[in-house]
Amino acid sequence: MKNRKENSSRAAKILKKGASITLCAALAGTAAAGAFEGVNALTGWNQGLLVKAAETDESPALLLAAESDSDGESSSAGKGRLDVSDIVKEAMPSVVSITTKSIQEVQNYFYGFFNYGGYDYAPQQREVEGSASGIIIGKNDEQLLIATNYHVIEGANTLTVSFIDGSSYEAQAKGSDEYRDLAVVAVPLKDISDDTMDQISIATIGSSDDLLVGEQVVAIGNALGYGQSVTTGIVSAKNRRLNGSSSETNSKDVNLIQTDAAINPGNSGGALLNMNGEVVGINSSKLASTEVEGMCYAIAISDVTDILQDLMNETPREKIEDGNHGVLGITGRSVTEDVAAFGIPQGVFVTEITEDGPADKAGIKVNSVITEFDNKVITTIQGLVDLLEYYEPGEEVEVVVASPNGEGGYEERTVTITLGENPDAGKETANDSDKNLGRDRNGSNSNDGSDNGSSDGNDSDDGTDNGNNNGNGQSDFFDDWAEGEGSDIFEDFFW
Repeated sequence: MKNRKENSSRAAKILKKGASITLCAALAGTAAAGAFEGVNALTGWNQGLLVKAAETDESPALLLAAESDSDGESSSAGKGRLDVSDIVKEAMPSVVSITTKSIQEVQNYFYGFFNYGGYDYAPQQREVEGSASGIIIGKNDEQLLIATNYHVIEGANTLTVSFIDGSSYEAQAKGSDEYRDLAVVAVPLKDISDDTMDQISIATIGSSDDLLVGEQVVAIGNALGYGQSVTTGIVSAKNRRLNGSSSETNSKDVNLIQTDAAINPGNSGGALLNMNGEVVGINSSKLASTEVEGMCYAIAISDVTDILQDLMNETPREKIEDGNHGVLGITGRSVTEDVAAFGIPQGVFVTEITEDGPADKAGIKVNSVITEFDNKVITTIQGLVDLLEYYEPGEEVEVVVASPNGEGGYEERTVTITLGENPDAGKETANDSDKNLGRDRNGSNSNDGSDNGSSDGNDSDDGTDNGNNNGNGQSDFFDDWAEGEGSDIFEDFFW
């Protein structure tokens, strides 16, 4: 009897324990199912969402921005809904190949050897072809507008754009921003066939601000000139800067997206896309070093949307031949990044001003630094020279000048300058680092103080030699500083 009770008690305990295990298993199963559904929701693995995203239809615009959701956030925020193949199919019609042709000077080392019996060389010119990419970002009544990098079109004599159907058309630079490495080129709509127009599309602009580090991205471009190709990677970092600094940077700098998606020569100007197929960056192989692995960069699109819009509406200018362009009437020197580290703003340091010249009349003083010209950031004197070659004498241009404030710093102000005539148009001068806004001066082309100054880079134009212009000449401050604590820096750049 006792044994029967013990057996019954033992059986009851076993049943109770079994029921507990079953209940725990049921609860765990319920939790696991909930967790699985939660992961699906977080990662976007929902067929309904996939179908809905595929059916979204964006409204066309000059810059086609991504639609916002009900909370007002861009659809580019977070993880996307499309497969890479879907993204490529959707975005490829808006990416183009760009072919450039330019004339470059090369050295012929055999010339002197065979002609004079020594190892001499003679410069020769030859046509060089380059390959790059671009993104169709809009159109107006007459032109199809394509974004690319400035270094793509720099120095190019001709531009040819090839579309997804293989057709090619001549293009013209419409607007550019050298400092931010941006440019917009235009193809006349009348030149493009109806068949091509049916196959191309305008890219949708997303938000690079909403990108997350670790988020997947897709790069499309004309790598090595072989035609459009696709690479994938992740966002490795955000808010990188052109000058390599991550803090206290120039407010005019643009942010870069660092990615491990391969961006090779030829990819410059191509599209970096999020997983919604929206453009979040403009690839720039110029910033990708061959000394490292998986560190490529793209210009963050949200930083430059307004700039691109301005470039799209800019009136193209033609280069004025024979030096008959407008001048500022100053002589200056480049303030490089190394020099700027000593507290001088980067731009063109004014060392001379021609009396009664355009700059003098506008109130620009010696020791000032020109940082912008007609809304273009100026970092070197050669950049200013190149811009002036597109402006007529008599044109009014806004110039941003940073002047010493007497407390060891600089204050910026905007002045309006009426460009003067170039008294040395057509004259050639030797190369040097201290430029009268363009070609270098050797003091031989004086014009007896009779005019506005040669801001296209010709020689001293105020009747003096090499900066001695009776009080308006080369800055003692700049020379003393350069010969003192800055001598190691300026020796290579200026003397």
